[in-house]
Amino acid sequence: MNHRVLLHLRPEHVEVEIWRADELEVRRGLSSELDEMWSYVRSKANPRWLWHAIDHHSGAVLAYVFGRRKDTVFLELQALLEPFGITRFYTDGWGAYERHIAPEQHHVGKANTQKIESKHINLRTRIKRLVRRTICFSKTIIMHDLVIGLFINRSAFGLLIRHGINRCETPFASSATSSNLT
Repeated sequence: MNHRVLLHLRPEHVEVEIWRADELEVRRGLSSELDEMWSYVRSKANPRWLWHAIDHHSGAVLAYVFGRRKDTVFLELQALLEPFGITRFYTDGWGAYERHIAPEQHHVGKANTQKIESKHINLRTRIKRLVRRTICFSKTIIMHDLVIGLFINRSAFGLLIRHGINRCETPFASSATSSNLT
């Protein structure tokens, strides 16, 4: 505190705002970490990227998409993030981020992307399809996206993925309940 300035200020010229930490975060706006993670389908010649965004403070997953390492896939992720009203994006500086995020909102550097990089390590540890040197891989894009999507939905949201080929319950649970009825 600058005591010299306080001696010369009149109380009517001083404005004080007191905010709770959670209210201040809402006032300042949400900040997010964005990153992409490489994997492949069938062979390394067919790359598949997981693009995802997490809340910078809590580490909660906000949204994710699968695709190539192209601007169009990033724009899909950005569209999913619009309702959150994010005011700051922390990234590693990949070109798509620099082309599509306003410079005043974009902060490049490793110091503010540690949580999302940690999530990458956890995903690579738990899902062998994401390990760079493995014999476990997906043969189709749909299976690749479903396996990883199921894991993220279950671990981040407590939900199973909804897709055209499965319902909100596991096939084992539905077959077990039907076999118990007979």
